[in-house]
Amino acid sequence: MNPVPENQQRSLVSRLMDACGGAYSPETRRKYFISGPQWAAAYTGHALFHAPTRPEIGFEEIIRKYAEIGIGFWSSHDTDVIPTAALGTDEQWEIVGRIRQALAKSGLECSMVTAETFHHAVWAAGPAAESQGVREYGKFRVCNTVDIGHELGARFAVYWPGSLGYAVQGAVEETETLRWYAEAINDACEHDIEVTLAKGHATLKHCLEAKPFEPQAEILLPTSDAMLAFIASGLLTHPEMVGLNPEYLHELMWGVAPRAALARALLAGKLFHFDINDGYRLKHDVDIGVGLVNPLDWLNVLILLRSHGYNGPFNLDYKPPRTTSQFGVFEVSFPTAVDRFITLWEMAGEAIADPVIHEATDALKTGGPSVDFRDAEALTRSNRELLTLHELIAHRLVQILLGQHRGRVFVTR
Repeated sequence: MNPVPENQQRSLVSRLMDACGGAYSPETRRKYFISGPQWAAAYTGHALFHAPTRPEIGFEEIIRKYAEIGIGFWSSHDTDVIPTAALGTDEQWEIVGRIRQALAKSGLECSMVTAETFHHAVWAAGPAAESQGVREYGKFRVCNTVDIGHELGARFAVYWPGSLGYAVQGAVEETETLRWYAEAINDACEHDIEVTLAKGHATLKHCLEAKPFEPQAEILLPTSDAMLAFIASGLLTHPEMVGLNPEYLHELMWGVAPRAALARALLAGKLFHFDINDGYRLKHDVDIGVGLVNPLDWLNVLILLRSHGYNGPFNLDYKPPRTTSQFGVFEVSFPTAVDRFITLWEMAGEAIADPVIHEATDALKTGGPSVDFRDAEALTRSNRELLTLHELIAHRLVQILLGQHRGRVFVTR
């Protein structure tokens, strides 16, 4: 193959993208509650050890590109779009007005807003620092984000206290820090109620997001289970308004099953919002596109969510690879991430309705012949052969993932 000239590389990418097939129309994509974050599309490829590989891009262009792809919802941190110094000022509201115009022009909705309480130098000691001034600023930031959310028509507010913790032993008193952080969430909820009464809106759903490590060395609320305990601790004045925004990879990072974490959130009635991506167990936060690493696990996650009627957002919280160009971000990365999710979601529906899986699970739940429940040996014999169905169910899910349940084969007999 000859070298590909620079002016022919985009056409090659587009031609091979078409050759892949399997793409859904923008109209089909908009039927799903999939949100595109400002920060994901604006990611320039920078990291702790990496220089940027893509130019900066503004929210008007990102919203327009999302509309072309068929992503119907947009989400953002406050400072993704508003300079820190402009927060709470007339400049903020001028920018918010431009965002509203861009969303309306492209037919998108704002689904979620979130406050950046981890990046700026003011958060060096965290959003619940010893300094009362920093804590008051943290309260201002989350309340201001509530205002932005209502102005943009958002339904969800997310809080990731990434720097809530410490780097060295003895630096903070953990119970005091958690109480201070609860004060900020309480202020956000109280302010939300006030705004709701004034505007006649519904209150936002306030969602806590956990992460086991990064950027702090030790994090006080590292897991979704820790967040559930925090909500139920008695520190929150409106715990009914507060739920979870689990992130798939954040659960995987500490070595557990994301599906199990989601199940516990469902049982608690606290699964409000879900950040979707992919990655590797016990690694750092690589934020790979959904389904590129663990498609079988993702199928199982979506079976769980479909089975329990989850109807909240699926937020594409991933980073297009540094090797992907700015053109490729919207030509390949986001369309394929959306399409993999839709395919896995529809596969989950097939799995739920699959007669083989249905009969196998019914048989397992019914069990073998009735025996004395106090007789361990008899109980073992009664169910011994039925338990083989566990592996059969797993095999059937792989068949559905690969299309074998519809007769797809790779070797002729």
